[in-house]
Amino acid sequence: MVAEKLIYRLKLGNKWVAVLIGGLLLACAAFVLLDIVMRQAGSSFGGTDEISGYVMAIVTSWGMAYTLLELGHVRIDLLRSRGGKRIRSLFDLGALLALTATVTLIAWRCWPVLERSIVNMSRANTPLETPLWLVQTPWFAGWAWFAIVSWLTLISAIMLIAAGRFDQSEKAIGTFGELDQAK
Repeated sequence: MVAEKLIYRLKLGNKWVAVLIGGLLLACAAFVLLDIVMRQAGSSFGGTDEISGYVMAIVTSWGMAYTLLELGHVRIDLLRSRGGKRIRSLFDLGALLALTATVTLIAWRCWPVLERSIVNMSRANTPLETPLWLVQTPWFAGWAWFAIVSWLTLISAIMLIAAGRFDQSEKAIGTFGELDQAK
């Protein structure tokens, strides 16, 4: 079915994104570690705290879409766990709709931040004086990607639920509760 293929492709794409951001985190950790070692020798790169902060903002925005498709976002499922397949699917759909609306608003509001930095040629108020657009562009792209993935997942979930495919819907947008993990 179209919905399952779309979710599969989104998961595959996000796995590659996860590998890339994992590599970025590893490179950042190596950079910080090297700076710590250099400090012991009386030297330093400087700015490792600033750069690691930028890296964390970027990987967080990109990692959210991966987490969505791996069912890793936290939800309180007290009521959800007490319902049947149809009720659980509706709760899942409501949670995904709320998430999609929220992340779309965040992505929408990120653009003016980036735009102002580009227009004003803004730089960080730090010794590195980093041009902010260099950091905000991948940060914004991560939020935009998260919004796109959320919308495509929501559309796929609606298609699955409308077709009465509640098991597939749960695999796509459900949650892992304590009872599910105990099985």
